[in-house]
Amino acid sequence: MGNRKRHSAQAIKEAKKKLIFAKLNNCPTSPRKMRLVADQVRGESIDKALAILKFSPKEASKRLEKLLLSAIANWQSKNESEDIEKAALFISEIRVDGGSMLKRLRPAPQGRAHRIRKRSNHVTMVLGSNTLKA
Repeated sequence: MGNRKRHSAQAIKEAKKKLIFAKLNNCPTSPRKMRLVADQVRGESIDKALAILKFSPKEASKRLEKLLLSAIANWQSKNESEDIEKAALFISEIRVDGGSMLKRLRPAPQGRAHRIRKRSNHVTMVLGSNTLKA
């Protein structure tokens, strides 16, 4: 039984080696605001995605641009011999999950207090390649 678990764990590790991804954890932006920008670049080629992120006025776009550059660098470190133009990379998956919340209290009228939730998020970006191997 333990042997089967080991084989499945090795298979997962091998599959992860082929994946090109980058993660951004505990980003101090609400997930809702980050998803607005993430939805714009989902499925786009990396050139078009970089252009969209560069000229977007939202603060989250700067963070996602840096994350995309990190994912591209990860691809280059795994595929040193290949050319990035021929690979035709695109954003195959981008996921924005809620992170931890900082809970603060704000004074409210008549001696009450309102809770402020300062949200954060985790972003996972996975790159895919359009090259067809024949």
